[in-house]
Amino acid sequence: MTMTTESTDIELLRQVHAGQADAFTALYRRHQGPLYRYALLRCGSGDAAADIVQEAFMGLLTGRLGYDPLRGQLQHFLFGVARNLALKLDEARQRHPQLPEPLDDDGEPDMDAASESAGPLARLLGNEAAEEVRRALSLLAPHYRDPVILYELHDLSYQEIATVCQVDIGTVRSRLARGRAALAKRLHALQPVPSHDAHLA
Repeated sequence: MTMTTESTDIELLRQVHAGQADAFTALYRRHQGPLYRYALLRCGSGDAAADIVQEAFMGLLTGRLGYDPLRGQLQHFLFGVARNLALKLDEARQRHPQLPEPLDDDGEPDMDAASESAGPLARLLGNEAAEEVRRALSLLAPHYRDPVILYELHDLSYQEIATVCQVDIGTVRSRLARGRAALAKRLHALQPVPSHDAHLA
C-alpha cells in the first residue's frame, strides 16, 4: 500500500516527535531543496537562505511551529514559515541598511535542478541567463517576488499561494500578473546593449 506525500509527512513528523532521528533526516531531505531554493531567490543570499532553512527545520523539530496537518501540506506550511522569516529579515535590513550582497552561484546546491515540468522562469533559471533572472527577481518588491517564485518554480496553485502568503486569491492573481510584468521589464533592462560594431545579418 502506497501512502500519499501528506500522510508520509505526517507519519514522519509523528516519528520525529517520538525521537526518531532517521525520520527527521527523511523529512529534511525531502523538503530542504525546495525550501532553500525559495529562500535563496526570496533573499538573494545563500547565507540568509541557509539560516532560514535551519530555523524552519529547528522549529519543526522542537514542535515550536505548531504545524497542523488539517490546514494543508507540510511543504506549503514550510514555505509560509520561510516567507515570514524572510519578511523579518527585510524589516531588519530596512532598519540597518547595508550594501546588497553579490549573488554568487559558486557552491550553491541544486539551483539549476528545475523540475521536468518546469515553467518558463524555472527553465530560465536552469540556463546561462540564471544570474540575470536572479538579479531581476531580487529587485522585485517582496510581495511580488513571493507569488512569482512559488507559482513559477514550485508549481503552487493560486489557492496554495494565498494560504502561504496569507492573502486572498484575487490578490495572488494581481500580484502574480504585476510581478511577471515587472520581472520582464527588469530582465529587459538588464540585457546588455549590443555593441555598435555588431553587423546585421
